[in-house]
Amino acid sequence: MDLSTMMKSQWNQLRGKAKEKWGELTDDDLDKVSGQFDQLVGVIQEKYEITRSKAESEVNEFLTGKE
Repeated sequence: MDLSTMMKSQWNQLRGKAKEKWGELTDDDLDKVSGQFDQLVGVIQEKYEITRSKAESEVNEFLTGKE
């Protein structure tokens, strides 16, 4: 199973952990993401004003537990 598929299937469990990791994310942000990898990367990139590759790296580390 790839990370994107895993994220969709486990979004309800991951949602709270994502909010803990990225405290600036609002419930509305997380609703908008709704388990979509690219959406989460975009929201984090925007909120934290980081590059897309840095945001992708953070999300990958988050999903693989290598934080």
